[in-house]
Amino acid sequence: MPLGDPQGGDFEYTDEGLPENITAVRVPTKNLSAGMKFYINLLGMDVVTEKESYAVLRRGNAVILMEVSDKVGIDTGFYIGVDDPYALHRRLIDEGVVFMVDPEAGPVGVYTSFRDGDGNVIRAVDRYAIDSF
Repeated sequence: MPLGDPQGGDFEYTDEGLPENITAVRVPTKNLSAGMKFYINLLGMDVVTEKESYAVLRRGNAVILMEVSDKVGIDTGFYIGVDDPYALHRRLIDEGVVFMVDPEAGPVGVYTSFRDGDGNVIRAVDRYAIDSF
């Protein structure tokens, strides 16, 4: 139920305040410094903020909020956009990363999925395919 105008007048909604993008995604980790190494060393992310129980990592428009949690090994449900899912697959295979799905065509373009150091499932998709929607 809309609150309307506090002065008693009519109020009409516009597009203001509606979602435009996903600003960040949450990834649980048992050990913050160990969890961050995967994203820094293997995915080239930079540390924006690091506190005792969380850290914010970023590369381009991809922002990850890592939080210390006992519940790890989840399917995060998010996709990171990459220039080439096949190149990412080759790079991470060489580093011993466990893949759930080798690169294949999916509903949003060529994608792949893998597990991070805590066993969380991360997906990567061809960002150019997404741009064509």
